[in-house]
Amino acid sequence: MEKVPMTADGLRSLEDELKTLKSTERPAVIRAISEAREHGDLSENAEYHAARERQSFIEGRITELEDIISRADVIDVSKLSGDSVRFGATVTLADEDTDEEQTYQIVGVHEADLKAGRISISSPIARALIGKSAGDTVEVKAPGGSKFYEVVTVRYG
Repeated sequence: MEKVPMTADGLRSLEDELKTLKSTERPAVIRAISEAREHGDLSENAEYHAARERQSFIEGRITELEDIISRADVIDVSKLSGDSVRFGATVTLADEDTDEEQTYQIVGVHEADLKAGRISISSPIARALIGKSAGDTVEVKAPGGSKFYEVVTVRYG
């Protein structure tokens, strides 16, 4: 059983989603199925079929979340330090072409959210950054070609 690295915040987020699915979403879809059954003929009942599809999605997501949570290897980012990039690091990069700066935190696969500045440890940019330090230049091979970035800062916590 392969462990899944993640931050404490990432685990908390998954646990919150699981709790919502079990305590709110699951009972609501069961009620919807029950109400749709009362409308008679199930073969032509779109509400019933939609509710059953929703129930299937919810049950699948619950199973998936329980599996991920059971394999979680929580890494306390606040206890990490150092100058080189590894899991949990918050890294500021400067695009060598435009000098535009971007800041990312390297997190687990299941907690990545690009809009929030959290990138997966398995993403091309994170893999290129691992082991680098401030001042280093990294080449990120992307589908549109290679991009070069300078590591501006590396911090933890």
